[in-house]
Amino acid sequence: MSIALEETVAHLTRVVEELSDVVARQETEIALLKRRLQMVMEREAEREFSEGGTVPLADQKPPHY
Repeated sequence: MSIALEETVAHLTRVVEELSDVVARQETEIALLKRRLQMVMEREAEREFSEGGTVPLADQKPPHY
């Protein structure tokens, strides 16, 4: 294998590892954001219901379902 190919493979390997790390961090952040969003939605639904509302809209299916 030529030196140029070895350098290219080494560079691409490093880039793939860096991208893998980025994707792993993003997966963790997305999971955290999903949990936080769910908590906010539940709190808002409880607030709407306690203020005399009916079933929170977040729990209702749209009419086309």
